[in-house]
Amino acid sequence: MNPTAILRQIRIGQPQPFARGQVSAIDRQPAHGTVEVLADTLAGDSVGDTRFHGGADKAVHCYTLANYDYWRALYSDNLRFQAGGFGENLCIDGADETNVCMGDIWQIGTARFQVSQGRQPCWKLNERFGIADMALQVQQSLRCGWYLRVLETGRIQAGDPIFLLERPFPDWPLTRILQLIDSRNCDEHAMREALRLPLPSSWQRLFEQRLLTGACEDWQRRLFGQ
Repeated sequence: MNPTAILRQIRIGQPQPFARGQVSAIDRQPAHGTVEVLADTLAGDSVGDTRFHGGADKAVHCYTLANYDYWRALYSDNLRFQAGGFGENLCIDGADETNVCMGDIWQIGTARFQVSQGRQPCWKLNERFGIADMALQVQQSLRCGWYLRVLETGRIQAGDPIFLLERPFPDWPLTRILQLIDSRNCDEHAMREALRLPLPSSWQRLFEQRLLTGACEDWQRRLFGQ
Protein backbone atom coordinates (compact mmCIF):
# COMPACT_ATOMS: atom_id res chain seq x y z
CA MET A 1 0.00 0.00 0.00
CA ASN A 2 1.38 3.37 -1.02
CA PRO A 3 1.13 6.25 1.47
CA THR A 4 -1.12 9.15 0.60
CA ALA A 5 0.88 11.69 2.60
CA ILE A 6 3.79 12.09 5.00
CA LEU A 7 3.80 13.35 8.57
CA ARG A 8 6.57 15.97 8.60
CA GLN A 9 6.26 17.38 12.11
CA ILE A 10 4.45 16.69 15.37
CA ARG A 11 3.82 19.74 17.54
CA ILE A 12 2.56 19.91 21.10
CA GLY A 13 2.04 22.67 23.63
CA GLN A 14 0.39 23.90 26.78
CA PRO A 15 -1.86 26.94 27.31
CA GLN A 16 0.01 30.23 27.60
CA PRO A 17 -1.16 33.83 28.10
CA PHE A 18 -2.62 35.19 24.87
CA ALA A 19 -4.32 38.34 23.61
CA ARG A 20 -7.43 39.92 25.16
CA GLY A 21 -6.81 38.27 28.50
CA GLN A 22 -7.21 34.78 27.04
CA VAL A 23 -4.96 31.73 27.10
CA SER A 24 -4.10 29.54 24.13
CA ALA A 25 -1.87 26.61 23.20
CA ILE A 26 -1.54 27.81 19.61
CA ASP A 27 2.22 28.32 19.95
CA ARG A 28 2.95 24.59 19.80
CA GLN A 29 6.55 23.44 19.43
CA PRO A 30 8.07 20.44 17.61
CA ALA A 31 8.05 17.14 19.49
CA HIS A 32 11.07 14.91 18.98
CA GLY A 33 11.04 11.14 18.80
CA THR A 34 7.89 9.09 19.16
CA VAL A 35 4.74 10.63 20.61
CA GLU A 36 1.97 8.68 22.27
CA VAL A 37 -1.51 9.08 20.81
CA LEU A 38 -4.11 9.04 23.58
CA ALA A 39 -7.86 8.64 23.27
CA ASP A 40 -8.54 12.34 22.74
CA THR A 41 -5.17 14.11 22.47
CA LEU A 42 -1.44 13.67 22.04
CA ALA A 43 0.74 13.10 25.08
CA GLY A 44 2.10 16.44 26.25
CA ASP A 45 -0.51 18.51 24.43
CA SER A 46 -3.41 20.52 25.81
CA VAL A 47 -5.82 23.27 24.77
CA GLY A 48 -6.58 26.67 26.22
CA ASP A 49 -10.37 26.89 25.83
CA THR A 50 -12.12 23.56 26.28
CA ARG A 51 -15.44 25.07 25.19
CA PHE A 52 -14.27 25.17 21.60
CA HIS A 53 -11.13 23.04 21.43
CA GLY A 54 -10.15 19.52 22.34
CA GLY A 55 -12.34 16.51 22.96
CA ALA A 56 -12.81 13.34 20.95
CA ASP A 57 -13.86 15.07 17.71
CA LYS A 58 -10.97 17.55 17.86
CA ALA A 59 -8.30 15.27 19.27
CA VAL A 60 -5.61 16.17 16.72
CA HIS A 61 -5.39 19.19 14.42
CA CYS A 62 -3.76 18.84 10.98
CA TYR A 63 -2.52 21.50 8.59
CA THR A 64 -0.89 20.94 5.24
CA LEU A 65 2.47 22.50 4.49
CA ALA A 66 1.27 23.45 1.00
CA ASN A 67 -1.11 26.00 2.49
CA TYR A 68 1.79 27.95 3.92
CA ASP A 69 3.03 28.56 0.38
CA TYR A 70 -0.33 30.16 -0.38
CA TRP A 71 -0.22 32.44 2.65
CA ARG A 72 3.44 33.41 2.14
CA ALA A 73 2.61 34.48 -1.41
CA LEU A 74 0.09 36.92 0.06
CA TYR A 75 2.12 38.00 3.09
CA SER A 76 5.76 37.48 2.24
CA ASP A 77 7.00 39.58 5.17
CA ASN A 78 4.98 37.73 7.83
CA LEU A 79 7.27 35.22 9.54
CA ARG A 80 4.36 33.41 11.18
CA PHE A 81 3.51 31.62 7.94
CA GLN A 82 5.63 28.54 8.49
CA ALA A 83 5.06 25.10 10.00
CA GLY A 84 3.20 25.45 13.27
CA GLY A 85 1.80 28.87 12.48
CA PHE A 86 -1.78 27.69 12.72
CA GLY A 87 -1.22 25.82 15.96
CA GLU A 88 -1.51 22.42 14.32
CA ASN A 89 -0.45 19.17 15.95
CA LEU A 90 0.46 17.44 12.69
CA CYS A 91 2.22 19.16 9.78
CA ILE A 92 1.21 17.16 6.72
CA ASP A 93 2.85 16.92 3.31
CA GLY A 94 0.83 15.57 0.39
CA ALA A 95 -2.74 15.89 1.66
CA ASP A 96 -4.94 18.98 1.75
CA GLU A 97 -8.55 20.06 1.97
CA THR A 98 -9.18 19.17 -1.68
CA ASN A 99 -8.14 15.52 -1.39
CA VAL A 100 -9.04 14.66 2.21
CA CYS A 101 -12.64 13.56 2.70
CA MET A 102 -14.95 13.56 5.67
CA GLY A 103 -14.78 10.19 7.42
CA ASP A 104 -11.45 9.13 5.89
CA ILE A 105 -9.67 6.58 8.07
CA TRP A 106 -5.90 6.93 8.35
CA GLN A 107 -3.10 4.81 9.73
CA ILE A 108 -0.12 6.75 11.06
CA GLY A 109 2.51 4.78 12.94
CA THR A 110 0.62 2.35 15.16
CA ALA A 111 -2.36 4.69 15.63
CA ARG A 112 -5.55 4.91 13.62
CA PHE A 113 -7.55 8.09 13.04
CA GLN A 114 -10.71 9.34 11.33
CA VAL A 115 -11.15 12.74 9.71
CA SER A 116 -13.90 14.29 11.81
CA GLN A 117 -14.32 17.88 10.61
CA GLY A 118 -12.66 20.92 9.14
CA ARG A 119 -11.51 23.74 11.35
CA GLN A 120 -13.79 26.71 11.86
CA PRO A 121 -11.26 29.51 12.36
CA CYS A 122 -11.67 31.99 15.19
CA TRP A 123 -10.45 35.49 16.05
CA LYS A 124 -7.29 34.17 17.70
CA LEU A 125 -5.82 33.76 14.21
CA ASN A 126 -6.24 37.53 13.73
CA GLU A 127 -4.08 38.11 16.78
CA ARG A 128 -1.65 35.33 15.96
CA PHE A 129 -0.81 36.68 12.51
CA GLY A 130 -1.42 40.37 13.18
CA ILE A 131 -4.01 40.53 10.38
CA ALA A 132 -7.39 41.94 11.39
CA ASP A 133 -9.50 39.62 9.23
CA MET A 134 -7.25 36.57 9.08
CA ALA A 135 -9.89 34.17 10.41
CA LEU A 136 -12.33 35.32 7.74
CA GLN A 137 -9.68 34.95 5.04
CA VAL A 138 -8.91 31.42 6.20
CA GLN A 139 -12.57 30.48 6.16
CA GLN A 140 -13.17 31.93 2.70
CA SER A 141 -10.01 30.33 1.28
CA LEU A 142 -11.14 26.88 2.53
CA ARG A 143 -7.54 26.39 3.71
CA CYS A 144 -8.73 25.75 7.23
CA GLY A 145 -7.01 22.52 8.22
CA TRP A 146 -8.91 19.64 9.75
CA TYR A 147 -9.33 17.55 12.87
CA LEU A 148 -8.92 13.85 13.54
CA ARG A 149 -10.66 11.65 16.07
CA VAL A 150 -8.64 8.75 17.47
CA LEU A 151 -9.94 5.28 16.59
CA GLU A 152 -6.96 3.36 17.97
CA THR A 153 -4.30 4.73 20.28
CA GLY A 154 -0.65 4.12 19.48
CA ARG A 155 2.58 5.95 18.74
CA ILE A 156 3.60 8.24 15.90
CA GLN A 157 6.73 10.12 14.89
CA ALA A 158 7.81 12.65 12.29
CA GLY A 159 8.52 10.97 8.97
CA ASP A 160 5.76 8.39 9.35
CA PRO A 161 3.85 7.65 6.16
CA ILE A 162 0.11 8.28 6.24
CA PHE A 163 -1.98 5.48 4.80
CA LEU A 164 -5.59 5.92 3.69
CA LEU A 165 -7.36 2.76 4.87
CA GLU A 166 -10.97 3.63 4.10
CA ARG A 167 -12.87 6.37 2.30
CA PRO A 168 -16.57 5.91 3.06
CA PHE A 169 -17.62 9.34 1.73
CA PRO A 170 -15.63 10.03 -1.46
CA ASP A 171 -18.13 12.68 -2.57
CA TRP A 172 -17.39 14.81 0.49
CA PRO A 173 -13.91 16.33 0.32
CA LEU A 174 -13.35 18.86 3.06
CA THR A 175 -13.62 21.71 0.58
CA ARG A 176 -17.21 20.72 -0.15
CA ILE A 177 -18.45 20.85 3.43
CA LEU A 178 -16.35 23.91 4.26
CA GLN A 179 -17.86 25.66 1.24
CA LEU A 180 -21.34 24.62 2.34
CA ILE A 181 -20.71 26.35 5.66
CA ASP A 182 -18.93 29.44 4.32
CA SER A 183 -21.42 30.12 1.51
CA ARG A 184 -24.23 30.41 4.08
CA ASN A 185 -25.97 27.78 2.00
CA CYS A 186 -29.33 26.83 3.48
CA ASP A 187 -30.28 24.46 0.67
CA GLU A 188 -32.35 21.76 2.35
CA HIS A 189 -31.12 18.90 0.16
CA ALA A 190 -27.44 19.76 0.66
CA MET A 191 -27.81 20.06 4.41
CA ARG A 192 -29.75 16.83 4.78
CA GLU A 193 -27.08 15.08 2.74
CA ALA A 194 -24.39 16.54 5.01
CA LEU A 195 -26.26 15.32 8.07
CA ARG A 196 -25.77 11.74 6.89
CA LEU A 197 -22.03 12.14 7.49
CA PRO A 198 -20.42 11.19 10.83
CA LEU A 199 -20.43 14.82 11.92
CA PRO A 200 -19.38 16.10 15.33
CA SER A 201 -22.30 17.28 17.43
CA SER A 202 -21.46 20.95 16.84
CA TRP A 203 -21.79 20.58 13.08
CA GLN A 204 -24.95 18.51 13.45
CA ARG A 205 -26.47 21.37 15.43
CA LEU A 206 -25.28 23.91 12.86
CA PHE A 207 -27.05 22.22 9.96
CA GLU A 208 -30.12 21.30 12.00
CA GLN A 209 -30.48 24.94 13.06
CA ARG A 210 -30.16 26.14 9.47
CA LEU A 211 -32.84 23.65 8.45
CA LEU A 212 -35.09 24.86 11.24
CA THR A 213 -34.68 28.58 10.67
CA GLY A 214 -33.68 28.82 7.02
CA ALA A 215 -30.95 31.23 8.08
CA CYS A 216 -27.21 31.14 8.72
CA GLU A 217 -25.69 31.56 12.16
CA ASP A 218 -23.91 34.78 13.19
CA TRP A 219 -20.11 34.52 12.79
CA GLN A 220 -19.12 37.90 14.21
CA ARG A 221 -18.09 36.67 17.63
CA ARG A 222 -16.16 33.66 16.32
CA LEU A 223 -14.32 35.50 13.56
CA PHE A 224 -13.70 38.83 15.29
CA GLY A 225 -14.31 38.20 18.99
CA GLN A 226 -17.08 40.79 19.04
